[in-house]
Amino acid sequence: MKEHSGEFPVKKMAEVLRVTRSRYYAWKGSPQTRHKGRDNELAVEINRIFEQYDKLYGSPRIWRELIEQGNRCSRKRVARIMREKGLRGRQKRVHRITTDSRHEYPVSPNLVQREFSAAGPNQVWVSDITYIATWEGWLYLCIVLDLYSRMVVGWAMESHMRAELATGALVMAVTHRRPSEGLIFHSDRGIQYASNTFREKLASYKMIQSMSRKGDCWDNACAESFFATLKTEEVFRRTYKTREQARESIFHYIEVFYNRRRKHSFLDYLSPADFEVLNDGGKHAA
Repeated sequence: MKEHSGEFPVKKMAEVLRVTRSRYYAWKGSPQTRHKGRDNELAVEINRIFEQYDKLYGSPRIWRELIEQGNRCSRKRVARIMREKGLRGRQKRVHRITTDSRHEYPVSPNLVQREFSAAGPNQVWVSDITYIATWEGWLYLCIVLDLYSRMVVGWAMESHMRAELATGALVMAVTHRRPSEGLIFHSDRGIQYASNTFREKLASYKMIQSMSRKGDCWDNACAESFFATLKTEEVFRRTYKTREQARESIFHYIEVFYNRRRKHSFLDYLSPADFEVLNDGGKHAA
């Protein structure tokens, strides 16, 4: 009767179905019916957000999006509806480590000690390198991440893993952010970061180098986590025929989606750019 109430009079449907109008109105106003109706309304909004973010978001981020849009509901309710509708955000995979620490260059002490936070922007940056498969061969990506806002402040992509790759990401970060002296730059012990070329560039910016302990990926967990997210949400969903296609895809993910739109759980589900605007007046947001 409710489904066809816009087509036929309630009185007529009640007569045909041999149901009293009072019973129909009592049912319509019951808590169970209202709850189911609200579930249906939320399911429509949940599916819209799920599609809007390319089926990447799980229930925590979709719930926060609903709250920001004025839809008052619990996180558990959103999770239940998503289970019932078969909506599931993409899960991270484990990826291989690219670090080559078999070299004779000096190694810097670990100044971060797994303290993956900073009191303000441009105080501690972390960096790492990963690889992207294309039909033309590997494309290597180096990123520089600000621990304060988790923003990717610098990146570089090349067909090789020489020191110029890491140096290019560092130069971009400095160009965009203009940090003060004394910034801590943390990475693994890879030859790219330990090389004279890279150390000299850090020294020219008056930065302090920090390195993870040997063979301990957890000492650089934030950079590792970013790569896992990037590959889950972008790279593993694509097939790149050329390195240029991969470059365009990764550029769009970092600069358009991750830095400016993606809600980060560490930032109370703000994007890195929104977090910096809210907490730092946007002075450093890329």
